Amino acid sequence: MLTRAEAAEQATGLGGAAVRRPTERVRPRCTPITWVRRGGLSKLVFTLPLLVVFGVFSWWPIVRAVAMSFQHTNLVTAPVFVGWQNFAYVFHDPTFWVAVRNTGWFALLALVFGYPLPLVVAVIMSEVRRLKGLYSVLAYLPVVMPPVVSVLLWKFFYDARAEGVFNTILGWVGISPQPWIQSTVAAMPSLVLQATWAAAGGTIVIYLAALTSVAPELYDAAEVDGAGIWGKIWHVTLPQLRGILFITLILQIIGTAQVFLQPFLFTGGGPVDSTTTILLLVYRYAFTNSLGGNYGAATALSLMLAVFLALMSILYFRLTKRWSDA
Repeated sequence: MLTRAEAAEQATGLGGAAVRRPTERVRPRCTPITWVRRGGLSKLVFTLPLLVVFGVFSWWPIVRAVAMSFQHTNLVTAPVFVGWQNFAYVFHDPTFWVAVRNTGWFALLALVFGYPLPLVVAVIMSEVRRLKGLYSVLAYLPVVMPPVVSVLLWKFFYDARAEGVFNTILGWVGISPQPWIQSTVAAMPSLVLQATWAAAGGTIVIYLAALTSVAPELYDAAEVDGAGIWGKIWHVTLPQLRGILFITLILQIIGTAQVFLQPFLFTGGGPVDSTTTILLLVYRYAFTNSLGGNYGAATALSLMLAVFLALMSILYFRLTKRWSDA
């Protein structure tokens, strides 16, 4: 430790003149008056309408749903606080576990068949030299089509009679007519097929844009090392796209866990509840009674699904963080 004399000696320069350190600029303390003078009040005035609209239409429904999950209400009579009874009602409903199983089955089928398909199509389209723009438009066309129109069109295709569109095509190759959405076994795969067709176009465009960022030199180096087309995809394409693959995977899992349109319009949850999903069950709780449904049970089930998806997302990102940062 330096003595006072040594410190004073180091602080003096040639000729005994003291060396002055450059003074640091001290920021003035922020007070309400200085905040107003810096334009804080005007910024707040311009931001306040946005905050009010965002709070009323985004956060207030969430707060209201949380409160409603602990109430017995049909939006007609006065709400009654019932505590955890709505959650207990959902857990003891046999249809709840059927809906959970069906939703998991839908998500699994969409993950196995619907998740790799856009990547495969994007890789193939990236290798096409002619009419690439036309193929991109055709791939994205189902996304532009209104979802309700798409479902009703496929419902016409799924006609179980021999004269149905798909059964007619199967008849050309000697396959007997299939029941499609009228069968408890084939109904869910049929819904997954339509959902994959309707949503794959957007993911294909994302993958095509991501593939343009892959350096061609990496493919050249892999080719020099003797890698074939599958070797290039496995050792070059997939590692370069892993960030995008992570994002699309979690988005697909969240989206398939909230599937509603397909089972609602195709089968209404049938046959024999084989396509009843969690969101369809929420709809039944809320709107099956013409005098007002059980909104408490509907919001309780919605919150359970939201908490599950949030926990699964956190767990997913925790497990994949090390690989994504590598």
